[in-house]
Amino acid sequence: MTHGLPNIFTALRLLTLLAAGAAAPAHADDYGDVSQLLRNGKLVEATAKADAYLAAKPRDPQMRFLKGVIQGKAGQQADAISTFIRLNEDYPELPEPYNNLAVIYAGQGQLDKARAALEMAIRTKPDYATAHENLGDIYARLASQAFEKALQLDRGNASVAPKLNLLRAVLSNSNKEQPAFVAPASAVAR
Repeated sequence: MTHGLPNIFTALRLLTLLAAGAAAPAHADDYGDVSQLLRNGKLVEATAKADAYLAAKPRDPQMRFLKGVIQGKAGQQADAISTFIRLNEDYPELPEPYNNLAVIYAGQGQLDKARAALEMAIRTKPDYATAHENLGDIYARLASQAFEKALQLDRGNASVAPKLNLLRAVLSNSNKEQPAFVAPASAVAR
C-alpha cells in the first residue's frame, strides 16, 4: 500500500503540470489574438476580446497593458491614461506603462509630464532603450520650444536661429516628433 501513495502523488504532479501547460497556450493565444487584432487595426474586436479576458482576470498586467494600447490607438486618451496610471500604481516595476503614458502626454503637448513618465520608466529599468530614445525626443522638443521662446524674446540673437533650425532638421529627419508606443505583445511581464 505504501507504494501506491507515491504513484498517486506522481500522477497528481503530472496532471498539475499538464493542466498548467495546457493553460499557458490559452493565455498566449489570447494575448496573440488581441495583439494581432490591434496590428490589423481591428480595435473594436481587440477591445471586445481584451474585455472578455479581463472580466475573468481583471488584474492581468499584460492584457491591461494591451487594453491601454488599444485605447490609445482608438483615440480614447483619457481612458488610456487611466489604464496606464492604474498599471503604474499596481505594478510600479514595469517600465512600459510609464513609456506609453508618456506617449499620450507628448501627443497632448504635455511635455513635462511626458518627461517625468519617461524618467520613471528609466528609473525602473535603466537599460530600457525605447524610453531613452523617447526621452531624447522629448528633450529635443523641449529644446525647440525654448529656442523658439528665446527667438520671440530677442529676435536679434544670432546664435538662436541656427540652433533652432538644426533641431527642426533633426526632428524632421527622424520623422518622429512624438514618441512611439512600445510593442504590446510581449512587452509586459506576466
